[in-house]
Amino acid sequence: MKANIGSIDRGVRIVAGCAVLAAGYYFRSWWGLIGLLPILTAIVRFCPAYVPLGMSTCPRKDKQPQGAPGGPPR
Repeated sequence: MKANIGSIDRGVRIVAGCAVLAAGYYFRSWWGLIGLLPILTAIVRFCPAYVPLGMSTCPRKDKQPQGAPGGPPR
């Protein structure tokens, strides 16, 4: 399971999940437990819905430091 959730996405998911949980508590509804889903995906840093869409909000690792093997010659 490769991480596909970046730091900004993680923060948004935690805030949104807490807001849904709070709304569920305020309105005394079990539907508020849906807020656990974005919090759980933020904790494990993996969203199964991103896989079929080919999405990832993690930063790219394309950049190699200069002088690294396989990098451009100096």
